Amino acid sequence: MSTPTLRVVARLTAFPDKVAELKSLLLSIIEPSRQDEGCIKYELLQNQADPTDFTFVEEWESATLLEVHLASTHIQAAVLKLDGLAVAHPDIRRYELLA
Repeated sequence: MSTPTLRVVARLTAFPDKVAELKSLLLSIIEPSRQDEGCIKYELLQNQADPTDFTFVEEWESATLLEVHLASTHIQAAVLKLDGLAVAHPDIRRYELLA
């Protein structure tokens, strides 16, 4: 039986006047993140009804490899740029697939 993967949903909300800047920052980490070891899926969504609402939907081989990703230079550099763009720190939730 294969080891279950880790699913992650990470949400960020932009200040209304910073939507384009936050979107650009988030898009800039997509390709480097997809290259991180253990990344199976890394998608960025923007809410159609509320353009300030961004959501990452991710799948990782393990929690350990997710932690490596979160500590990576591209993620840490992006986190440092969130101040003034996002209303709060990212809301990162980890899930296991049940069915």
